[in-house]
Amino acid sequence: MITISLRPVGRYWGTISFASTLYLCPILDLLLAEIPAKLQAELRLGLQEALVNAAKHGNNLDPSKRVVVRFSLIDNQYWWVISDQGSGFLPSSESTCDADPSDPTDPTDYLPPDEAESGRGLCLLHQIFDQVEWNRKGTELRLCKLLENRPRLSLRR
Repeated sequence: MITISLRPVGRYWGTISFASTLYLCPILDLLLAEIPAKLQAELRLGLQEALVNAAKHGNNLDPSKRVVVRFSLIDNQYWWVISDQGSGFLPSSESTCDADPSDPTDPTDYLPPDEAESGRGLCLLHQIFDQVEWNRKGTELRLCKLLENRPRLSLRR
């Protein structure tokens, strides 16, 4: 079941709440409905990664646990706050984002699949979004994507 409340306008926040699942297409469609077409593919990938992490790793795909996504457009920033009901997550202080994915000597290639994919997922979030922050408990992820500033027309001649 998907629960939706309040469509974001101005400084208001919309909310989508759903039982932990990996069937995320309708959720992603709702979250991206007002996003400019040129950003949709990239943001879909990033949001999918964040939602999978919340449902799978946070809530252990327990259908009695919910993932809640609050979203808003504030000034020229898109915000998503994704919360799960898990025990929390502390991201590693080591950054795996510096590794070259085409490098055959990349040490993440020799990690167990769960660890390698986790590191790549976190790196992906940092590459797609302008801000990636967790709360202290590690059950809430804040993501921000800045829009390009539109050139303003000069009113002077």
